[in-house]
Amino acid sequence: MREPWPEIDRIAPTLRPYNPVVGFQRWRDLLFLHWPVPIEVLRPLVPVQLGIDTFEGVAYVGLVPFWMIGVRPWWAPERVAFRFLETNVRTYVHVDGLDPGVYFFSLEAASRVAVAVARAQFGLPYFWASMRMRRAGQRIEYRTRRLLGGHARSQVTFEPGEHLGASAPGTLEHFLIERYYLHVWRRGKLWRGQVHHTPYPVQRARVLSLRDELIGAAGFRSRPRRHHSSTTPLASTSRSSGRPSRQESGVRRERLPSPVATGEGLGEGPLTPPGTRR
Repeated sequence: MREPWPEIDRIAPTLRPYNPVVGFQRWRDLLFLHWPVPIEVLRPLVPVQLGIDTFEGVAYVGLVPFWMIGVRPWWAPERVAFRFLETNVRTYVHVDGLDPGVYFFSLEAASRVAVAVARAQFGLPYFWASMRMRRAGQRIEYRTRRLLGGHARSQVTFEPGEHLGASAPGTLEHFLIERYYLHVWRRGKLWRGQVHHTPYPVQRARVLSLRDELIGAAGFRSRPRRHHSSTTPLASTSRSSGRPSRQESGVRRERLPSPVATGEGLGEGPLTPPGTRR
């Protein structure tokens, strides 16, 4: 399938933004899981102002659990920073062939403060959830149960594996993992936020168990099975930031094919404020 925008610039978004920093945070033990999804299934779930970003003609929806530490506004010292678990459901978009980034369907967080601030200030579709992370040797397990806005659950257990290094531009891993913009349609405008971080050093990950309802709650029907995914390591750094995104209401539920794809890792960085894209 021929891409409408075959030359989307995926390097420019990785450069440090000039916008003022509004906060800092660090991410740990990220797991990136992705499923291919037909564009015609995804299109009704994403604002029409955003184009669906694809890799070799294929669109993806992702499930990404991790934990955040050192979360603080730019003016606050590290000693007052807080931490919480998070899991997001996302897809990938662009604006007329520019600004390739993330569109969030939902973000679960084990912090009522984070949920309230993100919803009120940035329009992000956060949900307060009961969440747990457990380690047993090399194994890592994430569990989440939404407390407000439904009762969707998710559970995944995985083991980090082979170190692959940073994802090379042009690869599927780079397409899925190295995302520095996020987009949201809010109050009649398209808003864009930017994150900044060094490239994720990727590891292979072996998924041992996976039961998920969050993707279904976003408007899809899926029956995931065991698979391998890429991962980013437990001990490297990267900077990040982000801002708004809101899910559409009244979407229809669609079936997803079997899962593929990527990751586990660590990131950290400054947050830049959102600005209107158009």
